[in-house]
Amino acid sequence: MEQGLLFALVASLLAGLAMPLGALLARAEQLRHFVYDKEIQHGVMAFGGGALFSAVALVLVPEGIEPYRALPATALLICGGLAFMALDIYLARHKTPASQLAAMLSDFIPEAIALGAAFALGGSSALLIALLIGLQNLPEGFNAYREMIESGSFRARTLILSFTGLALLGPLAAFSGYVWLSHLPVVLAGIMLFAAGGILYSVFEDIAPQVKLEHRWSPPLGAVLGFALGLIGQMLSAG
Repeated sequence: MEQGLLFALVASLLAGLAMPLGALLARAEQLRHFVYDKEIQHGVMAFGGGALFSAVALVLVPEGIEPYRALPATALLICGGLAFMALDIYLARHKTPASQLAAMLSDFIPEAIALGAAFALGGSSALLIALLIGLQNLPEGFNAYREMIESGSFRARTLILSFTGLALLGPLAAFSGYVWLSHLPVVLAGIMLFAAGGILYSVFEDIAPQVKLEHRWSPPLGAVLGFALGLIGQMLSAG
């Protein structure tokens, strides 16, 4: 196995395992019989939103627009937002408690594809993408677990095992990006822009409205910290 492919598979798996790690953190709160601190909850949501924004602003859009003119690039971005909106409407109509999980997977998979292609091309953004995926998946795993466990339809152990299994989608997506899409830069860039539009929709639909807390001002700072970590990673990877 090529060294670059091995790195891509390992990095995508580790980033994916941040999902069950986030679920375990949420589970630990329940095991200790603590009442969730609203300020901590909202801060975690904001941190996830900041990390998602950093992925959009520092990786997905800058690299996605390279092979495109303004109009098709904008169209792809908007199509991503529309697709995520359609998914949100579907989930709402079917009253599923898995909206956070769906949002988590819908940005994890295209980003893992981009990660595999980045390793294949030897770009400096590969490690940054892996870092950002992990940063996103941790709070998203936390929030998705809470959403699903509070619905009363799922058992804790089942959810954590399911999240662990879903982490395996990362290496599969990274493999496809490394082997196939690294040779199709226009398609890869389109996937990045599509994912960026979907992430932007998700942040303002699912995360940002839940961050604000009456008479508490620290939760939005989580968004700044999440973006700041992405910025540090981008600057370090750029040398």
